[in-house]
Amino acid sequence: MADPSEQPPWFAVRVRSNYEKTTSNYLQQKGYEEFTPLYKARKRWSDRIREVELPLFPGYVFCRFDPKKRLPILQTPGVVSVVGFGYEPAPVDPLEITHLQHIVSNGRNTVPWPYLKAGQKVRVTAGALYGLEGILLDLRNKSRIIVSVTLLQRSVAAEIDRADIEPVI
Repeated sequence: MADPSEQPPWFAVRVRSNYEKTTSNYLQQKGYEEFTPLYKARKRWSDRIREVELPLFPGYVFCRFDPKKRLPILQTPGVVSVVGFGYEPAPVDPLEITHLQHIVSNGRNTVPWPYLKAGQKVRVTAGALYGLEGILLDLRNKSRIIVSVTLLQRSVAAEIDRADIEPVI
C-alpha cells in the first residue's frame, strides 16, 4: 500500500444530476480512486415499493487526483466541474473522507443530513464507529452522530448508542 503522504488529495467533483454512479464508473475505468457514498432508501411507485441505492451527496463524487493534471477528470462523461475557489480546486479533508468511508462500510442505517454549523462535538468511545468524531443529534428518541464534509457543506447521520460517546473538549 502506498504511503498516504504520497497519494494525491481528495477532491469533490460536481457531476450532472443522477450521474453519480455512471461518472464514478468512468473515473474507475480511467484508473482513478473514486468514492461515491451511497445509502439505501425505500421508493414508492404507484404499483410497488422498492429499495434503491441513492448518493449521500447528490451531484458529487469524490476522487483522488493531481490538481495540475485535472483535464482527464473534466473530460469524463457527467463531470461538470471540480469544486474549488476560483480556478483552483479545493481538496477535501482526508479525515472527513476516512470518516465517511468508515460510516458507509459498517452497514449502519445512514441517511443524508442537513449541514450543521453549531452543536456539540462528540467522539465515539466504543462499537463499530470507535474513534469517529462528529456532532451529536437527538431525533425521535434516537441518537445520531453527524459527520460533515466542510467543503460541500453537506453532512450524513448514523445512529449511535448514547452510551458509546463522550464530548470532545
